[in-house]
Amino acid sequence: MEQRESAAGEPGEAAGSEEAGEAGSAARGSGAGVPPTLGVGMVGYAFMGAAHSQGWRTAGRVFDLPMRPVLAAVAGRDPAAVRAAADRHGWAAAETDWRALVARDDVQLVDVCTPGDSHAEIAVAALEAGKHVLCEKPLANSVAEAEAMVAAAEAAAARGQVAMVGFNYRRVPAIAYARRLITQGRLGALRHVRVTYLQDWLVDPDFPLTWRLEREHAGSGALGDLGAHAVDLAQHLTGELLVGVSALTETFVRERPRLAGVSAGLSGAAADGAYGAVTVDDAALFTGRLASGALASFEATRMAAGRKNALRVEINGEKGSLAFDLERLNELSFHDHTEPAVSAGFRRILVTEPQHPYLEGWWPPGHALGYEHTFVHQARDLVLAVASGTSPAPSFADGLQVQRVLAAVEESAQKNAVYTPVPQ
Repeated sequence: MEQRESAAGEPGEAAGSEEAGEAGSAARGSGAGVPPTLGVGMVGYAFMGAAHSQGWRTAGRVFDLPMRPVLAAVAGRDPAAVRAAADRHGWAAAETDWRALVARDDVQLVDVCTPGDSHAEIAVAALEAGKHVLCEKPLANSVAEAEAMVAAAEAAAARGQVAMVGFNYRRVPAIAYARRLITQGRLGALRHVRVTYLQDWLVDPDFPLTWRLEREHAGSGALGDLGAHAVDLAQHLTGELLVGVSALTETFVRERPRLAGVSAGLSGAAADGAYGAVTVDDAALFTGRLASGALASFEATRMAAGRKNALRVEINGEKGSLAFDLERLNELSFHDHTEPAVSAGFRRILVTEPQHPYLEGWWPPGHALGYEHTFVHQARDLVLAVASGTSPAPSFADGLQVQRVLAAVEESAQKNAVYTPVPQ
């Protein structure tokens, strides 16, 4: 897999800013010695909107960036709710029509944080309007939509625009450091990849029917919500593509109480007595083969009681192994198999040193980071890409490739786990 790293090279490395003055023709300069601004407009303001707001609000205060992100406007359908979100998260203006946000002169970058059924329409319109785009994962609800988004991004790139999909877990310092170890050859030829992403917020059968449980809005269930992260991490860390999969999926609770109103984040209030069909998977289990012949296994579920946000990765190679657990996200476990067996074993690396990816902007060694910092790092990397005119990673093309894997998983599951090639 061709790795398209951020404008800073490997995530967390410092980037030059000699091209910052030329990047983003609509960016506003504000005087000698002061970096130009990058006006950001965000569509959607719930769970992901809050996380992205934190990233945009903080990135320029932590890292020395060649452009200064400005929270220009946020869009949502409910006037009172979007105004409250703007005030809470620091957005200067609120819009009730995403098209009005895209058309604003003070917005040079559009951040799409809506349910998947609107990703393609908003992102393509923003790109065609001359804006840079960040779009939450999964990129779209179908391969066809993702292909249209890639085509729009490629056309926009010729005009100097950039487009990135938001796989934020790439920006965990321990994950970025794991990628560095693998590219340095510390694991040698790779043999096994295991990724599990387990949550439990759907265990209760009376949990209401939010948009994430309806195919027309979410595209898929745990597969797209969690499995997309698992697939992206496996391919990003190994530098290889999945070439085929064999899968099973299951929906354990097929009807749930309908919502009394609009859902917020992962929750919502149920209406009395009304039920609706769950039209997505609750869990997905699949195996895969990487291009080199290495074997991979994946599990994604929102029905694992006691597991809140348990994303775990283990990679085994001829020279060593590494393991990561999101619930201990400042740590990386590493085993060097070239050491004498009498003293060899997994060691715990606390990834908080200033030499580790992204840590140059944060706290003294040993002072831990958290989930929200991944969105700060995401904003940092995208600003650097805009400023340097470099294609950011993961690109829309990377998001399309993940979408193709998800489609192959669903096809395999429909055929009772028949091995299904992933189109390349």
